[in-house]
Amino acid sequence: MSKQRDFDLVVFGATGFTGALTAAYLARHAPANLRWALAGRTPSKLEAVRNSLAAIDPRLEVMELLHADTTDPATLDAVAARSRVVITTVGPYLQYGEPLVAACAAHGTDYVDLTGEPEFVDRMYLAHHATAVSSGARLVHACGFDSIPHDLGALHAITHLAPTGPVTLRGVVRASGTFSGGTFHSALGAFSRVKQGQQTFRQRLKVEPRPEGRSSRAVSGKPHKDPDLGLWLLPLPTIDPQVVARSGAALAAYGPSFRYSHFAGVRRLPVAAGAVVSVAGLFAAAQVPPLRRALLKRVPQGEGPDEARRKKSWFSVDFIGESEGRTVHTKVSGGDPGYTETAKMLAESALCLAYDTNPVTSGQVTTAVAMGENLTARLQATGIRFETIT
Repeated sequence: MSKQRDFDLVVFGATGFTGALTAAYLARHAPANLRWALAGRTPSKLEAVRNSLAAIDPRLEVMELLHADTTDPATLDAVAARSRVVITTVGPYLQYGEPLVAACAAHGTDYVDLTGEPEFVDRMYLAHHATAVSSGARLVHACGFDSIPHDLGALHAITHLAPTGPVTLRGVVRASGTFSGGTFHSALGAFSRVKQGQQTFRQRLKVEPRPEGRSSRAVSGKPHKDPDLGLWLLPLPTIDPQVVARSGAALAAYGPSFRYSHFAGVRRLPVAAGAVVSVAGLFAAAQVPPLRRALLKRVPQGEGPDEARRKKSWFSVDFIGESEGRTVHTKVSGGDPGYTETAKMLAESALCLAYDTNPVTSGQVTTAVAMGENLTARLQATGIRFETIT
C-alpha cells in the first residue's frame, strides 16, 4: 500500500535515553534523503535533542518537531497520519502504549517498538490486529534485544537446518551489560500481573488462527547442563520464546512441528543458583505494592550507562537446532545489548520497513515475518554477527 505522507519516519520518545540513542544512530546512518521528525510532549526537550542531532548532521537543525502526548490520543493520531513509519520508545507500554498502536493501525502506518511485555503485545493483537490487517499497517513489537536476536537468530538457524521434519530448537543467551530502567519497570510490571497476563494470553489463543497441518510452540525447559555448550541453562521467562513460536507458526520453513525453548546460559553452577534466587526475590517483591514502588524508584527510567561502559558490554545467543538426526549450531552476537545494539536494531527495523522490499503482510507480525532476511542483512552490515558454527 502506497503511503503518501509528510515523513518517512517519526521517532516518539527521543527525549529518553534509548530514544536519544536511536535518534543519534539515525542521524549518523540513515540515508540522506530520509524525511524524518521527532515527536514528544515537551518542546524544550525536543529542541535539545534536535540540537544534539544537528551537531552530528547540520541539516537536521531544521528538523520538524511534533507534539505528541500519550494522554492526548488526538496528538498521536495526527503523528500517525503524517508518517509512513513510527518508532516509539515510550514505556512501560502496558501503561502508555495503546493509543499510538491504535492510531497507527487506523491510519495504515507501520509501527515499531521496544516492548518486552507479553500482556501488552497480546492486548494489542486482540484490540488492533484486525484493523491493521484492513489498513495495511505492520505492527511490529519487540524490535530491540527483546526480541530481534532471538527471532532472527532462530530464522537464521532454520534456514541452515532446512528441515523437512519436526524441529527442536533451543536458544541460549549470555550477556554482559546494564539492563535499562525501562526494561526493569516493564519486568516488574509483568511480574505483578501474572494472572492478567495469562488471561489475556488465553483470550488470544481462542481467536488467533493456527497454521493448517503444522504446529509451533514455545516449550518451557528445565534447568540443566547443556551437553553441546557446556553451560548451565536456566529457563528465561521473557517474551522471546512467544515471538519465536509465532514466527514458527507463520512461516512454513520452520517445518511441520516446531518447538522452541529459551534459556540463559552460565558457566558456573553457583552463579546459576544465585540468578534463580535473585529472580525469585524480584518476583516476590513485585507482588507487594510498597516493595514494588520502592524498587521502581531505585531504578529510574530514561537513564543509562555512559559510552565507555556500553563499549565494554556484549551479548551472544547460541542456537542448537535438531531435526531428523541432523544438528545445526548457529550464533548471533554483538555489543551492548540494552542500549547501543537495541537502538541500532530499532532504527534499522524502521528503515527496513520504510525502504526495503519486504514480504507482503499486515497486522501484528514478528520481525521474522515482516522483514526476515532483509533486516538480518541490515544488522550484519552494522556489525551484529550471524554465524554458523557447525
